[in-house]
Amino acid sequence: MFGLKTDWFEEASPRYYSVGDYEGGTARWCPGCGDHAVLTAVQRLCRDEQLEPEKTVFVSGIGCASRFPHYMNAYGFHGLHGRALPVACGIRARRPDLHVFVSTGDGDCCSIGAGHWVHAIRYNMKMVVMLLDNNLYGLTKNQTSPTSGKGSKTNTHPQGSVLDPINPIQTTLGISNASFVAQTVDWNPAHLLATLEAAHQHPGLAFVRILQRCPHFQTGLFDPLQSDPSKLLLLTHPDGIALDESITRVLKNQREHDPADLAGAREIADLEEATPIGLFYRNENADRYDDFTVQGLATSRADKLTALESELDRYQI
Repeated sequence: MFGLKTDWFEEASPRYYSVGDYEGGTARWCPGCGDHAVLTAVQRLCRDEQLEPEKTVFVSGIGCASRFPHYMNAYGFHGLHGRALPVACGIRARRPDLHVFVSTGDGDCCSIGAGHWVHAIRYNMKMVVMLLDNNLYGLTKNQTSPTSGKGSKTNTHPQGSVLDPINPIQTTLGISNASFVAQTVDWNPAHLLATLEAAHQHPGLAFVRILQRCPHFQTGLFDPLQSDPSKLLLLTHPDGIALDESITRVLKNQREHDPADLAGAREIADLEEATPIGLFYRNENADRYDDFTVQGLATSRADKLTALESELDRYQI
């Protein structure tokens, strides 16, 4: 057009996102809380994958881990106790163009949210579900959670918990249509990041249990695993989590496990002599409910324009 500079019409160069572009509010977890490490890993994942903040959403329920959306510069939904997963499934159903992450705790997911947990795994809609498991209710000040060890002394069981804990990995592996089940720890940032990267690249629901330290109410809970790396069993396989030397050099107790072997995964999940970390199971061909929910839904600008043109033609506008 006359009088306008030609460079006004040039396309802007692609923007590069740094870790700082994903930093939200100042994290107010207790000093030494494992949630800080998970937050850092997720921000690095977003940077490495160059996820657009406006195309990324974090969903949570209630609990320490559920403060996550406040600390990410992206869209967020801080919901009700145990209700993160149905909200995330709803978002995925209507906005399949978004990258969906769920941050939930062992009380939030495995107690009041247990029914939603089962069906979200079965629906297998594409998202990353991070279960930050510190074996207690932290935000509400030290009550027994479904993953608290038998004998754990809490405000609700001062003489010690009387029941054996639920095993989130074993439970998830037993749900129909589970497609990605992994476990990692907050104090090994390399393995944590590698696990989350594999989870994000998975086409369905990726369930990642993260053993997470609580320095206030569960001081020393994971000290044996930290002081003696041989108590961690590193799962290895060419189709598993990508492992670099910084991981294998420290974690020498290793076992090769094919993540396509569901029976083998269940056997490893029951181990008591060591805590396994890595990819237990993956099935990229599992049915996805969002393949059904997006039918008839315009997912791109071109689709929307085509639908609009068809509607205009219909009314001869």
